[in-house]
Amino acid sequence: MSHRFTAPLAVLLALAACAPQPAPPAAIGMVHAAPLKLASWNLEFLAEKDGVGCAPRAPEDYAAMRRIVDGLDADVIAFQEAENAKAAARIFDPARFTIVMEARPGSPSGTCGGDHPEQQVIRQAVGFAIRKDIAFDHHADVTSLMLGNPQLRSGVDITLRPGGRAPIRLLSVHLKSGCFSGAEAKACPVLLQQIPALESWIDAAANGPDRFAVLGDWNRRLALPGDAVWKEIDDGEPANADLRLADEGTPPRCDPRYDSFIDHIVLDKRAGGDLKDFAETRYAPNEKHYSDHCPVSVALTR
Repeated sequence: MSHRFTAPLAVLLALAACAPQPAPPAAIGMVHAAPLKLASWNLEFLAEKDGVGCAPRAPEDYAAMRRIVDGLDADVIAFQEAENAKAAARIFDPARFTIVMEARPGSPSGTCGGDHPEQQVIRQAVGFAIRKDIAFDHHADVTSLMLGNPQLRSGVDITLRPGGRAPIRLLSVHLKSGCFSGAEAKACPVLLQQIPALESWIDAAANGPDRFAVLGDWNRRLALPGDAVWKEIDDGEPANADLRLADEGTPPRCDPRYDSFIDHIVLDKRAGGDLKDFAETRYAPNEKHYSDHCPVSVALTR
């Protein structure tokens, strides 16, 4: 047999050995998904029509609120105080978001008082705006939060199934206003009756297969030291009810009158371990406040 090609072949083999090697099969096609972003915003009497409700708005106000939503770049936004889906669609672009709202019709009555005594109170409803490319399950509304009163809001309950990331169950809430701390205020008996209903949902979700978060206007300063509501729900029973308050240690800057959040994103033990950061989106200096609340958001690593 001739050996005239032996030396060149050896050179080729040596070069091949020095060339960059392909990634092992397990690494091929591996994609690190961007963080999952969840937000919450109380929209302050967001009406379907211009000039209506206790916070009457002009077209440019709705346009500004839509720009704020776009700037959030959130995968899902829990919202409160929208009159109906058409009102929500004025700031959550229907081409980008699916809107899900509570079925409770409500029975608004009376006038607004304050700066707009001539205006009629409109429905204040809870919901979610979900990015259209994200699959989700819509569960039955959590009507136990209403305590049999049509004026109290129910909770909107979904399970988000974002491709390439872990599912997460989400509850959007708007609890009774007026019991921001302690138990002495006139509204406290109602809010404190809502807490066992909320804890029941939390405990059931904690026993479920998916991580979860409760987002919305809690109307309660949960981060105050020794807050009774926080102590009741954050009891670690079951184990995944060992909760994480996303805004813990962060003061609000939306309104200088307030030094503690009432809008919260509360994460279970599993989701709490995925928390990357918490943010409050503030209005620019000298900019009109388009709602009496600022959006809050979290980024989760998976």
